[in-house]
Amino acid sequence: MKPTYIDIHTHVNFSAFDNDREEVLRRAYESGVAIINVGTKEVTSQKAVEIAESHDWVYAIIGLHPVHVNPSHHDEEELGGEGKPFTSKGEDFNPEFYRALAQSKKVVGIGECGLDFYHMPDEAGRIRQEVMFKKQIELALELDLPLMLHVRNAYDEALVILREYKKTAGDKLRGDAHFFAGNTTQAQAFLDLGFYLSFTGVVTFAKQYKELVEMTPNNRIMSETDSPYVAPVPNRGKRNEPAFVRDVALKIAEIKGESTSVDFYKQLVSNAEKLFGLSF
Repeated sequence: MKPTYIDIHTHVNFSAFDNDREEVLRRAYESGVAIINVGTKEVTSQKAVEIAESHDWVYAIIGLHPVHVNPSHHDEEELGGEGKPFTSKGEDFNPEFYRALAQSKKVVGIGECGLDFYHMPDEAGRIRQEVMFKKQIELALELDLPLMLHVRNAYDEALVILREYKKTAGDKLRGDAHFFAGNTTQAQAFLDLGFYLSFTGVVTFAKQYKELVEMTPNNRIMSETDSPYVAPVPNRGKRNEPAFVRDVALKIAEIKGESTSVDFYKQLVSNAEKLFGLSF
């Protein structure tokens, strides 16, 4: 039996779920929600694979988040730290480590990778992000896996890089622009490259996403939570979890005028199956 919903980008591998991870996974399963856990560095990527290999309806994506490329601030929900925020020294993308990890049949993508200029890294920091992004694109192409993109305040810069690879890779270069928050022109540019767009719980309370959701074709849109962050209404302000993706899917359907269509929810699952090669 296929799941009713799918959360294509969550982080149940994070320390925010250390105390009740199995309960969270059980609630998702009982709610008919399939899960893709996404890594952000080596330790969380390894954890994502471990969880996926021991649970049905759970898959993993592995990679290095751009904020982990340079020394940067992190909150305790991701990696712990005795309940306190901390600063990491930065991490190199090690293709050998991720290539070995990708041997698991439960690994369905590379990421989350991309560019994050929100905190305005200096020129050296931005260049380093670009280098690590390109390494992950190249590994994804080598392994014939889709990308899970994280882009923040750098959509145009990311598009320049992706267009260069598209020239030689063609349809082999594919993926999802997770938590898409760019403008409609940028959204169309990602769609023109063959990428999908996914949306989180912010669509349930932020009106500026309405036009983006409306313009994204039904066969190129996906639902996610990005949990433990940005819980949707009616759980806004609480720790997010994959079972809440139902509220995201319902809002996307409402915006598109498809709230009474069972086929639309099937389409969201089918989109993920097609992009990530899932088998339910």
